[in-house]
Amino acid sequence: MITPRIKPSSFFPEEAPDDLFLVRQRKAKLEGYVQTLAAMDKLIDFSAMAAAVDAACPRADRSKGGRPPYPTEALVRMVFLQGLYNLSDEQCEHQILDRLSFQRFCRLDGALHIPDARTLWAFRQRLAQGGLGGKAIFETLSQQLQQHGLIPRGGQIVDASIVQAPITQANAKEREALNRGDAPEGWSAKRLAHTDRDARWTIKHGKAFYGYKLHGNVDARYKLIRELKITPANADDGQQLPDVLQAANTRDRLLADRGYDSQSNRQVLQARGLQDGIARRAKPGQTAKVRLNQRNRTINKTRARVEHVFASLAQQGGKCVRAMTLARNALAITLQCAAYNARRLVWLVKSAGPSAWPA
Repeated sequence: MITPRIKPSSFFPEEAPDDLFLVRQRKAKLEGYVQTLAAMDKLIDFSAMAAAVDAACPRADRSKGGRPPYPTEALVRMVFLQGLYNLSDEQCEHQILDRLSFQRFCRLDGALHIPDARTLWAFRQRLAQGGLGGKAIFETLSQQLQQHGLIPRGGQIVDASIVQAPITQANAKEREALNRGDAPEGWSAKRLAHTDRDARWTIKHGKAFYGYKLHGNVDARYKLIRELKITPANADDGQQLPDVLQAANTRDRLLADRGYDSQSNRQVLQARGLQDGIARRAKPGQTAKVRLNQRNRTINKTRARVEHVFASLAQQGGKCVRAMTLARNALAITLQCAAYNARRLVWLVKSAGPSAWPA
């Protein structure tokens, strides 16, 4: 750990207070504010996540020696907190140093050294390579959801949501070069490194957005994210449908909005034995729309449940990203989706009553 280059301050006393009753009372009161985090710690097996990460993204060769690395489980818990609270690497380091609940959750209470922002950055870089680390975390959590009895039920709901990224300042000619994957003329290596070359512009409801798009598959019963895919924002929603379909659900029905209305998607549903619940667009020149609108309204009564998921992600901070590449931003969005599923798991278990809690 790198010691911060700051002058000593008298803000904190040199010695901790020796009043054990005071410490015990504060910890007891703190427990009332961290019930969700404590429930996640009890319901989710983070050691299995760490094992899956080590299998998918092995550590670098350390045969030449060096300082022992931090446990993978502690780092997985830290990036999980980042997804849950939308924290940057520096913010996560500060919050863990400052908050007893975060130290306890990451199993770092009483530890002499705590992973700093650079260690977190390197770990996220390891997870982002090939998209394997985020996928391992998400799939391991999905398996644990099913172990808690939350199998996909009620049919599948597919939709997409825009995730905004920092806007890259470039003129039309420079933007064209970036879209081709080339370096614009006159740009330095430093400016190019601080430019997101994977994000794209798109128009929605007459308003321009810059960034990426989260394509998600949510089960209609529990509103859990079962499949996901991250693309640039200009990707067509309908073309991503085959990539986000689930292999199994208790009901063979798929619901989607009019953006997925195409003959090719209906053929995909027919080939997979899924009932067509895609809302229809009106045909050019069509005037009689009573039955069409009635059908779409019936679909949207259930399909709207996916909008609750995207709204929860927005409250969680999951509708914006910070990184500069598709791989790193896909990791961030995947971690935010995994954190949403964990929050949803806690709510579902609490709603089911004491019998649903593990012994």
